[in-house]
Amino acid sequence: MAELMKQAFSCQRQLLVTASSSQKPSDSVLTSLLAPMSKVIQEVQSFREKNRSSPLFNHLSAVSESVPALGWVAMAPKPGPYVKEMQDAAMFYTNRVLKDYKEKDKMHVEWVSTYVSIWTELQAYIKQHHTTGLSWSKTVSDILVCSGPVASGGAPSGGAPAPPPPGPPPPPMNLDKSSSGDSGATSHNALFASINKGADITKGLKHVSDDQKTHKNPTLKVQGGPLPSGPKPFAARPTAAASPARTLPPVLELDGKKWKVENQEGAHGLVISDTELKQVVYAFKCNNSTLQVKGKINSIILDNCKKLGLVFDDVVGIVEVINCKDVKVQVMGKVPTISINKTDGCHVYLNKDSLSCEIISAKSSEMNVLVPNKDGEYTEIPVPEQFKTVWDGSKLVTTATEIAG
Repeated sequence: MAELMKQAFSCQRQLLVTASSSQKPSDSVLTSLLAPMSKVIQEVQSFREKNRSSPLFNHLSAVSESVPALGWVAMAPKPGPYVKEMQDAAMFYTNRVLKDYKEKDKMHVEWVSTYVSIWTELQAYIKQHHTTGLSWSKTVSDILVCSGPVASGGAPSGGAPAPPPPGPPPPPMNLDKSSSGDSGATSHNALFASINKGADITKGLKHVSDDQKTHKNPTLKVQGGPLPSGPKPFAARPTAAASPARTLPPVLELDGKKWKVENQEGAHGLVISDTELKQVVYAFKCNNSTLQVKGKINSIILDNCKKLGLVFDDVVGIVEVINCKDVKVQVMGKVPTISINKTDGCHVYLNKDSLSCEIISAKSSEMNVLVPNKDGEYTEIPVPEQFKTVWDGSKLVTTATEIAG
């Protein structure tokens, strides 16, 4: 994954060098410029999915969740906040790393600090040079598309050399060396700042008159008039309205050790019964459906599901609920951990054998845990969403708070 990240940053560096010496290209050319970096981002995320059994899975997940931050080059007019959002998405997993290794191996703690600082310094660079979006030069020049990792001379392997930018381009990013402490922050800031050395960035911004602004000229929204067109957001995390997604066929199959349950719509009565301990279940984009998993299994993941009901017997690892909305999870046997991340609306039904289950939540809302009573009925208990943090003189102390009424 480190090699993939090195390639992603190399492609981004080449794009920034190109922007510093070229006018903003057409949408089709811009798409080709973004394609190599988008491809590497997808490879990073795929690498994480293929290594779920890795003891460093939390490390891989932290990188996978935050790597879309490199798509800031297509996120106008607020690229900085977009990077911050992606950085925050990694915190769920970096906190896990800190929890697991804080008392065991300081190297992992240093890794978290160094990795998070990359995105912090990138935000500072964007704020200084590309506040409202990627700035392009007014100079007409050939466009160079990244085709691979940047070589020592600063050009991608197999491509033609880039035309001289206005001022010296930055040296290739050396990701082999860690950047801890003040020296690391200084070197990163110097790298980002040198990309725009010698150029007046504000001259590359395009003036938009009042008659081209939809909030001052509402008729543009109705007529579909000449709205300013900008780079399309990365497919990994679209933020703008996109064309209707094509309907994919439903899937319920065993692929190696993974049960794949995908694109189920209104499918009540889905059952996975022939299970083994080494297998995992991955449910993706299943809406208004119910899924029952029988037997003892390694782990279960619900990803991008809405109004899905999950009933399972025993899980020896973890049940993860990610990017979901209005889901219900019922434990019939035992499970050590249930993780709820970036989810709105999650009801967890425990039984008497699973009351010791740990429930870990982050960036989620409307969570409730239902525990059984002696009479067989359930008591519903909300999971706190509001917290109070105070300084006790030596450390921060955080406690859950309840809103009266």
